[in-house]
Amino acid sequence: MTPRCPPGGLDAARRRWLAGALAGCAGPVWAQGPAAAPPPLAAPLPSLGSVLPLTDVPLLEGGVFRPAQAQGQVVVVYYWASWCPFCVQQTPWMEKLWQTQRQHGLVVLGLSIDTQAADAIAYRARKGDTFPCGLLTGEVARVLPKPKGLPVTIARGRDGRVVAAETGQRFPEDVEALARFL
Repeated sequence: MTPRCPPGGLDAARRRWLAGALAGCAGPVWAQGPAAAPPPLAAPLPSLGSVLPLTDVPLLEGGVFRPAQAQGQVVVVYYWASWCPFCVQQTPWMEKLWQTQRQHGLVVLGLSIDTQAADAIAYRARKGDTFPCGLLTGEVARVLPKPKGLPVTIARGRDGRVVAAETGQRFPEDVEALARFL
């Protein structure tokens, strides 16, 4: 017997749960060949209300993101990869959030976990992504370690404390809802 979705499809809560459960199933770049290094140990998601420090992040398209740029603003830290199928779905919604809310004090800071900056740069150019994005280097990861899974979305309120932290694909309504922290 083949399982079927209910006539109305999956509800939003069930879709989010399913996407979160499947988030770790994508084959990471480091697992695709013997020459690649194993990943660092994954950090836990930061807890709500904890302080989320920021660090200087060299941006893929040039320049540097500096923590002072985010002073008093809501920051969404978004871990992603060009090879992640869930990220392919979520990244356009992050771009839309950036485009519609940046004038209201929202900063999106993408952190690509691609092993080659050129892969992330090419992906962003093809897709037309413009939100600030850097590569998750060891130096950046010392301050902003990546939690397990992909994508990972962490929202930092104007006071520097975590207001939302989730692993797995977010849906359009979830990404749009991040604007409530403005």
